[in-house]
Amino acid sequence: MADIDRRNGSGGGGGYRGGYQNNRKRRYRDDDDFDRNRNQRRRHEEPPHVKLRKQLLGLAESPLKTIDEELKDISKLIVENYSDERLRENFLEMALQLVHEQPFKIPFIASIFLISNNEKPILTEDIIAKAARALQTQAREGLWREAKLSLRFFACMQGLLENDGVFPLLNELFSRAVDLQTAFTDDGLGLELIKIIQLTIVYLMASSASGFEQQASALLENTDVVASAPHPLLPLVDPYPGSKEVNDHEPQSVIGLLQKQLSDEAANGWPLASVPRPWKFLLAQNPEDQGPKHALPAIELPTTVTSKIRPRLPEVYFSVYADQERETVPSTKNISSVIFRDALVDTINMLDYNRNAAAKFLIDLDTFFAPDTFAKRGTPFDKLKELPEDSSTWKPEDVLVDAVFSQLLQLPNSEHKLVYFHSVLTEACKIAPAAIAPCLGRAIRYLYKNLGDMDLELQARFTDWFTHHLSNFGFTWKWTEWVDDVELSFAHPQKAFIAGVLEKEIRLSVVGRIRGTLPESYHRLLPASDEEESPPFRFESDHEPYAPEAREILKLIRSRASEDEIQAQIDAIQQAAAERGLADPALPAIDVYVTCVVFAGSKSLSHILSYIERCKDRLLTISAAGRAGQRQIIGSVMQYWIEKPGIAVNIIDKLLNYTILSPLAVVEWALVDKLDNGEILNRSYIYEVIASTTYKVTNRVRQIVVARNQAGMMPEQLKILDETLDKERIAMAELFTVIEDALKGVAEGSADGMVENDDPDEEEQKLLRTWGGRWLRVFRRKMAVEQSWTREMLNSPQPQEQDANNTTVQEDMADAVE
Repeated sequence: MADIDRRNGSGGGGGYRGGYQNNRKRRYRDDDDFDRNRNQRRRHEEPPHVKLRKQLLGLAESPLKTIDEELKDISKLIVENYSDERLRENFLEMALQLVHEQPFKIPFIASIFLISNNEKPILTEDIIAKAARALQTQAREGLWREAKLSLRFFACMQGLLENDGVFPLLNELFSRAVDLQTAFTDDGLGLELIKIIQLTIVYLMASSASGFEQQASALLENTDVVASAPHPLLPLVDPYPGSKEVNDHEPQSVIGLLQKQLSDEAANGWPLASVPRPWKFLLAQNPEDQGPKHALPAIELPTTVTSKIRPRLPEVYFSVYADQERETVPSTKNISSVIFRDALVDTINMLDYNRNAAAKFLIDLDTFFAPDTFAKRGTPFDKLKELPEDSSTWKPEDVLVDAVFSQLLQLPNSEHKLVYFHSVLTEACKIAPAAIAPCLGRAIRYLYKNLGDMDLELQARFTDWFTHHLSNFGFTWKWTEWVDDVELSFAHPQKAFIAGVLEKEIRLSVVGRIRGTLPESYHRLLPASDEEESPPFRFESDHEPYAPEAREILKLIRSRASEDEIQAQIDAIQQAAAERGLADPALPAIDVYVTCVVFAGSKSLSHILSYIERCKDRLLTISAAGRAGQRQIIGSVMQYWIEKPGIAVNIIDKLLNYTILSPLAVVEWALVDKLDNGEILNRSYIYEVIASTTYKVTNRVRQIVVARNQAGMMPEQLKILDETLDKERIAMAELFTVIEDALKGVAEGSADGMVENDDPDEEEQKLLRTWGGRWLRVFRRKMAVEQSWTREMLNSPQPQEQDANNTTVQEDMADAVE
């Protein structure tokens, strides 16, 4: 035992500070005891088809990787693994899908096949065959946007096609367009086909092919016949129809604009500076050797072309950056204006199922075009003047905002619900707030400045978007910029716009919160009270006629009393009204009853719907007695919710759905009973209720037409539908006639309230006549569109299913505001 020292730190390595610690360090330094080369985590190698998918989806999106490197990597991967059936099928399917969903990438997708054609010509054959089958189907089914993109893909592949490639197909397409224009001078589909031909020429002349200048010039001579002819319906879609003496906004049709731009490009040798040419870098060493040529499969266009989503009126080029001191978007003299707009609009409209993806692609706009086409992202507007003279001042943010507004403010209708375009702008602002917010500010100021000349329907859409956008960002805006306009008359477009925006803001929030975001001078435009309680029941005061009976009716309605008990009180009111000498004693009784119903249901929308359902039989009885009773119902609802008219508009919409009100009664109440000298026309909620009402009528006609055109319809069913359609078309015509007659009087200054005015303010009278003209133009256009649509659909050789769902500002506004 003596030879064992148990003291800490001494001998043998057993002490804490002695050998034990040293031994541990020694063991960690000893390769025999500690394996520094122990097994690492096994690395997972992605299968080729997964790797290819990722590379293809991210093509041209990264600014950190050059496009020629990306294309070489993808081409190498597909060539080396083309024997893999799964990879081959996935690649061909995805390449074609990208062509139809992400138009920006078409030149880059085509370049993959240009690079691979030498080593793997079968790859090119496969994609040409697949794309040709897709184009054949698209032409047969009337999917002309998709057909345009398929043609664009073939145009980018022109260098690999035998003989004249795409040109014979474009000539045949032109023949179809001429046939349509010959049959109907106001046809819209023929114009769309001309636009497809023009845009295809752009990408043909920017492709790797050469020597086709003569064919392009010949085709341009043909399209000039249609594109340069003035369209009779172009004035109807002019976004700025105001006096041309003070407004230089002349409407420019897209095909007419593009025709001039293409002619200029041809005269200058087809520079097409903004179109990307990724194949140039990759074929620079031997541009003539692109591999074997391939035949374009025969594609038969239908003898009579149709469209599932058929344009009704000519397309006008619209921009919110038209009068800036420095050019931040291409001018209309530059073909880039239409090239950018076309690719952006297709991307926006085809990605409507994913607003986040749409916004992301728009933000990355500058990566998909030729280098140095745009200024650096996020460059402030006031810094553009500091750029070198030969540098581009086009801001990608302005170009994308311009494109979204062109769809939001498209006449006669936008392709999707307007709230979709609202959300795209919101998402873009969230992705790049510092870059997008100033662009939106300049767009808002431009639109606000031109409100007086703007089409009334576009002003309504602008009001809805502006309100919705502010609600997403705390209702903040530089209201002090417009503070002087608060002193203007409500007949001024700017003052009417401000009032409309504030009224809709209250729908989306509470009065107190909105008041806190505004300068004090705006407060007079808001309800006096910040409380969110329901308006008081005016029959609580005994000074109000029929007050005791009204309070009793309210009590009976709430307690679900029998109709006999309620009728006794109504009889008492009618008797008292007769004693007062009123011409129609039933109207005061209707007023009392409806006021009781809306007060009882004033807590929420579900409450009012519950009370309407409960009282529906009596309300239908009132309705059946004549339109005078219906108009009294509308008046009572509007009077109760006078400080929050948006709620009244919603209730009227529900009463229309219950058929308690007729569309004609709504129009007569607003444009006959309340028209006076036309002052009511500057109130945004009046336009909202009339536009919503006419939409219900026109949509009813469209639904019947679509049902009538269904295949396999029995003769008996067809007869019933034709009879119903005749009745509905007559009712629609009567409705628009009433609107026309009422508005014409205001527009001409011959309305009763204007003639009887003893001391008219000339400036005010002029503004009121302008409002009448703006209203008249909108509803004349709506009637023209419906007549054109119905005629074309009834003459259509194939059943159509899509157009009945065309949206208008009324439907979209409800989605955005509710």
